[in-house]
Amino acid sequence: MTEPAPGNRRLRLGSCPDSWGVWYDDDPRQTPWHRFLDELAEVGYEWLELGPYGYLPTDAAQLQDELGRRGLKVAAGSMHGLSGLHRPAELPAILAKTRKVAALTAALGAENLVFVPVPGYRDDTTGAHLAPAELSPDEWQTMTRSVDELGRAIWEEHGVHLQFHPHADSHVETQAQTERFLDDTDPRYVNLCLDTGHVAYRRGDSVALIRGYPERVRYVHIKQMDPEVVAKAEAEDLAFGQAVALGASCEPPRGMPDVPSVIEALAELSAEIFVVVEQDMYPVDFDVPLPIATRTREYLRTAGITG
Repeated sequence: MTEPAPGNRRLRLGSCPDSWGVWYDDDPRQTPWHRFLDELAEVGYEWLELGPYGYLPTDAAQLQDELGRRGLKVAAGSMHGLSGLHRPAELPAILAKTRKVAALTAALGAENLVFVPVPGYRDDTTGAHLAPAELSPDEWQTMTRSVDELGRAIWEEHGVHLQFHPHADSHVETQAQTERFLDDTDPRYVNLCLDTGHVAYRRGDSVALIRGYPERVRYVHIKQMDPEVVAKAEAEDLAFGQAVALGASCEPPRGMPDVPSVIEALAELSAEIFVVVEQDMYPVDFDVPLPIATRTREYLRTAGITG
């Protein structure tokens, strides 16, 4: 077995349901939750992100028992399935669901909640545009203030940090939009879930984000994108979901960005950071994720993540 590179134990490695083909709380095409947990533990992971609320059991005692029997611990809760932060009328519903996810997250001993602002402005399956890709100045201000309010609420009520996840085909997707978002939100309540794959998909620079905003990068989704599929998606104006179905999110080290460079930049930070593998595979045959997860964990160990 290859020996790992010298690692920074402040970087804690985990994975999540997405790497087992899970995008929704309930879908028969997705790996059953008990199989996901069994295989996650079999690979040797200690940490997991919970994935869409409702995919795993939402009773904290039951879920803690399921995790404990497998030697697993929670890095973060996950908030999917609600966007509309730029529309004031939708904030109460988003707040209510986010509070529910934060309560479960805290009950399981975790201190992070990854907020993914999807669905975005395109339909993942058809590619149809559902809304303008750019927000107006007023909509942008409403969105950033709403995120601040979400972050403040879950921190004050549950001691959970909001990690905002820029996402392809959402209103925060490009390098410029991500930097603007960080400049316009309150660092007391909002940090960045840096998804290296989504950054690469929109031709951004994860290392520049880490070094430009070292106090805001507190959680990472590590993944790569196949440059040929990304180029095809750009040329044919495909939605992100359509690109994923073609294999846009690929097993490292086959894609971009350069993972060792990202790990090197993360290792310069002083904080403890979760680095969660998230290879988008939806839909996927149930037998596919386990061997990929095994190889990916070993690759990341040799690249320097030993925590």
